[in-house]
Amino acid sequence: MAGDRAVRCGPFTIKFDEHDDALPFNYAVPDDDAAPTADEVAALIGAFRARARTPRLEYVPQVSPKVEDALLAAGFTQEGRYPLLVCPPDEVVERPVDVRVALVTEDADLWQVAQVMNEAFDAPDPTEHDIARFRRVLDGGGLIAAAFDAGEAVGAGQLGRPHDGVAEVAGIAVLPSHRRRGIAGAVTALLTREGAGAGVTTPFLTPADDGAARVYARVGYRKVGEALYISLR
Repeated sequence: MAGDRAVRCGPFTIKFDEHDDALPFNYAVPDDDAAPTADEVAALIGAFRARARTPRLEYVPQVSPKVEDALLAAGFTQEGRYPLLVCPPDEVVERPVDVRVALVTEDADLWQVAQVMNEAFDAPDPTEHDIARFRRVLDGGGLIAAAFDAGEAVGAGQLGRPHDGVAEVAGIAVLPSHRRRGIAGAVTALLTREGAGAGVTTPFLTPADDGAARVYARVGYRKVGEALYISLR
């Protein structure tokens, strides 16, 4: 979800992070049934280039089937197609774990969440910009969760800002020392269940590999389509 910092460019909504050029924080989503012209794709590329960002999209091709050909014609290449999974909050399967899993809002906890995510995803040490990004998620109605062992965060994840009842579960991370203990599933289950109170009726996620997909399947997520990640390097 692009949120209140979104930029409109033709039939695209673009999310930019002014402090971080990482690909997951800078991408466009086409309008439903968009049929962009070559000039509109060129304008999209220009909007990214003007901000020193890689032109990139994350979207569901079944919803906008004419977009991919226009992007390929402009030189874009696929990063990958990933299963799109959903789980209604009332269908979550929860299993006990030996750590405490909770929603968090305090800065001290958010710093720990950022540390877990950045270490798990091999990103630089967290900065105040990571905390500001979490604050925007929370201020927009999203959720942040952490798993604690002896008071220290060992797992984390977030449910993004909801839009028309839809929100993405993302950033599910567990420190290497605590993997294969069900923590990723427990964090995902908590975010999915508690999302109902935030007005989220359709939480979704896109697992990066089969191993992650199996974790989410155990929570109750099932495939309903696919997501396309495509960029111009």
